[in-house]
Amino acid sequence: MSRLSLVLGLVLLAILPGTLDAQDVAARLGGRVPPTVRQAVVTIAAGAAARGLPVEPLVQKAIEGGAKGVPADRVIAAVRSLAGRLGDAMAALHEAGLATPDGDVVEGGADALNAGLTSHDVRDLVRLSRPPYDPSLTLRVAATLAALGVPGPQALQLVEGMISAGRSASDLLALPAEVQAGVGRGATPAEAAAGLARAAGGSPPGRTSGFVPPGQSNPHRPPPNPHKP
Repeated sequence: MSRLSLVLGLVLLAILPGTLDAQDVAARLGGRVPPTVRQAVVTIAAGAAARGLPVEPLVQKAIEGGAKGVPADRVIAAVRSLAGRLGDAMAALHEAGLATPDGDVVEGGADALNAGLTSHDVRDLVRLSRPPYDPSLTLRVAATLAALGVPGPQALQLVEGMISAGRSASDLLALPAEVQAGVGRGATPAEAAAGLARAAGGSPPGRTSGFVPPGQSNPHRPPPNPHKP
């Protein structure tokens, strides 16, 4: 990669608001990755920032590769691939109705895609993740479940079922550990997730069977009779 490419990348990062400072990106990579990786990542990060994507995950990916002694070409490929997933996640979030999602949500979407969920899965889960459910949390939980071996569609259904049942954020965060506990007892990840999904069908403690999460309607409740006061 030419020196001109590095300079252009630094200039782009410098003029884009809300991103890591150009010199900061270069300085953080200096001494941690080979010069060729540093130059490539600065350019990739500049392109990502120009699209409104978070830059920090790209820097962290490069630093991780350098710490592990991964060959330069593989580090560059991994960073470029991550930038692509961040872009795909951003597109899915836009489809879900988030005009300007924050970096945590975009990164959560990229994690979900990397774990095997589809762009449509990301879009649908974000649409369902209305307050008090943070989409960055629900995406990361679904991604972790898929990474543990739960099939992507099943991981999505489990998280969506927990939301529909009105479970708390702490309940959602506990799902990966509960799947691991089930695996420790001899179940497959899919079997453990299926058991949790069945349990989620019940009402949360202290709530009636007709409980509906805030901001959502009950599809099973009959419409009001317009002829009755």
